[in-house]
This record gives sequence, C-alpha cells and structure tokens, in this order.
Amino acid sequence: MKPLLADLLKLLELERIEDNIFRGESRDIGSPRVFGGQVLGQALTAANYTVEDRDVHSLHAYFLRPGDVNAPIVYDVDVARDGGSFSNRRVVAIQHGRPIFNMAASFQRPEQGLEHQAQMPDVPGPDGLADLRNIPSEILDTVPPKLRRFLTRERPLEMRPVEPIDLLSHEPREAVRHVWLRTIDQLPDDPYLHRSLLAYISDYQLIGTATLPHGLHFEQGRVQMASLDHAMWFHRPFRVDEWLLYSMESPNASGARGLALGKFHTPEGVLVASAAQEGLIRVWPSAE
Repeated sequence: MKPLLADLLKLLELERIEDNIFRGESRDIGSPRVFGGQVLGQALTAANYTVEDRDVHSLHAYFLRPGDVNAPIVYDVDVARDGGSFSNRRVVAIQHGRPIFNMAASFQRPEQGLEHQAQMPDVPGPDGLADLRNIPSEILDTVPPKLRRFLTRERPLEMRPVEPIDLLSHEPREAVRHVWLRTIDQLPDDPYLHRSLLAYISDYQLIGTATLPHGLHFEQGRVQMASLDHAMWFHRPFRVDEWLLYSMESPNASGARGLALGKFHTPEGVLVASAAQEGLIRVWPSAE
C-alpha cells in the first residue's frame, strides 16, 4: 500500500486506553487546526470498536472547539443502548481536558425493507478529468507559499472535480459542486474502515459550496470558515477505493452560516451515503 494511504489508515486506528476510552493521533494537513474529517473518522472508529454485528446507518456531530494538531485526542464512548435491532453510541472527543467535539451514532442489524433513491446527477465520469492538485502555474503564482503547498500537496485520495476550480475568478456561480474521488490504492475488505474513511472524506469541500454564489474562495484568505455540525446517513454498501461521485449543493446561507448537502453515488448510479453540514462563514473586508 502506498505510504500516504497507509498513514491515513494508521491515523484512523485508535489506541484503547480504558474500557470504551480510546486515543488517536493528529495530523497537520496544512490548516491551522485539526481537520474536521479526521475527528469524524476517528470518532466513528471509536464507536465501531464498541459494536458487534451491526452497521452504522447515521451519525450526528457538533464541532465545539478547534482541535490542536500537536496533541492527541481522547475519545470517550458512552454505550447508550443495545436493543434488539439498533445500538446507539455517544462519543466525546477531548483535548487538554476539554471537549472539542461530540457525536451520536446509530447502528442497525442488517435488515431488508423498501427501496428507492435519488437519481445520480448527469455529469461526466472521472476519466479525462484533472486531479484537484493540477492547478495551472499562473494561478499558483498568485497565492502565498503556504497556501500553494496546501493546494499542491500529495494526498491519499484522488479527487477529480467535474467543474474546474478557478481561484482567480470572482464570478458568482450556482451553489453546486461535483467531485469524483477514491483512495490512491486498494483497501482491505473491512466495511467499518470504508465507512470511517467516507466520514473523513465527507468534510472535504462541503461547506465551501455555500460560498460559490458569492464569488468567494476560501483560498483568497479573507473568508473564515469552520464546521459547526455534520451529519451522515449510510444507505448501501460501498468501497472508498472505487470511484464515488460526491455531489454537493448549498440551499442556504444566512446569519454568517452556510448549509450544504451532499450525496455519494457509485459510477453505476447507486446512492450509498448522504451528508449535511452547517458551517461558520465570515467574510473580512478586502485589503484593496
């Protein structure tokens, strides 16, 4: 397995330090605080460690404080309920003696029932699309060196946006974004791992969709953004080492907050998961 992906899997492995208490490492991906997807993925891993023979079908989380990338995170899992069909877990992430995040997750025994789903958007497939890192040099030359390193760094994921990203454009556009993604190498056949990885991935670019109608980019440096809450629903089996289309849209922005919704489809059009996130969006006056 390629080292970058192996390191991500290691990041999602937690050390058990007591009954239902786990500790995880942090990674600096170039942002000033712990990436929210990391905390989501690790919290779901912690909950998974306490459940047997049931699959997570939903999670609802709140980000309470910024995470410190230089310190480990402790995950305290409350075994809230184990019923005949469903189990519920509450997870609190703690750093420096204070909660930075909490999450409730629900698990269900496999069961058959009614079936319907939203149709996959009619967009081009991943073949022929450029990776997110392939930003033209004339655009990279306009951003600060630290941001340039963040944009062009090697990632454990292939991410191919359907709509080209133009950091120089300030034109408003529809609050819709589509990105094809998959890991850069094959993964073990562990459905728990694939769900935790999808939770990790689901925080990429989601709330940024709410800035598109305003012609703003986080990369411009005058937009403050932070995740406030995050929810996911897992509908059907999937693999993160195979292409998934992440379709995002923002139905609302108001009160210095933006709401974004996301759906994950396979290339065959199967809806496997959905996500929702509200985030803080503050715009500082231009220096011009």
